[in-house]
Amino acid sequence: MRLALALCVAFCLPVAPILAQQDAPDQGTAVLVLNQERLLQLTQYGMRLQRELEAASAALANENRQIESLLTEEELALTERRETMPPDEFRGLADEFDIRVTAIRAAQDAKTRDLQAQADAAQQRFFEESVPVLLQLIEDRGAAVLLDSRSVLLSADSIDITEEAIAEIDETLGDGGPDPIIDLPGLTDPE
Repeated sequence: MRLALALCVAFCLPVAPILAQQDAPDQGTAVLVLNQERLLQLTQYGMRLQRELEAASAALANENRQIESLLTEEELALTERRETMPPDEFRGLADEFDIRVTAIRAAQDAKTRDLQAQADAAQQRFFEESVPVLLQLIEDRGAAVLLDSRSVLLSADSIDITEEAIAEIDETLGDGGPDPIIDLPGLTDPE
């Protein structure tokens, strides 16, 4: 309890003179906070991004399972033929099979990396497209700084603009437009 009180005093005392110098409350605050994670989770655009990412991930996982099943069957069939083939002929087929498996794994790994890159790029695009909306909110509130709420130790609820930002972004950007946000060509539908 004393540690919490000491921390509160240590962090709040330097802020007290600044708060005392502020003009009337209706003139705004110099600092606002925003929870970027919630912005991505609760906007129409962010929810659509998550749905498309989950669908592409499920399709890729399904495709990987199908490929694994086919390769397992092929490996078993090759193993059964081993007894009826000369060793050098079997070795050639086994080597060919290993080369194909390695190529398939590399291709599937590339799809996984592409999916992650698309997800990262889509999140970046979402935040870039949100900037004008956030700048307008900052201007409307007469603020000078917008911080991610996850990097702020303590703040008053009145400086958190997350809910207002979600509403404004939904109104301005909607769900992100008609084009797919996440698109991995060649994936099969998971259902």
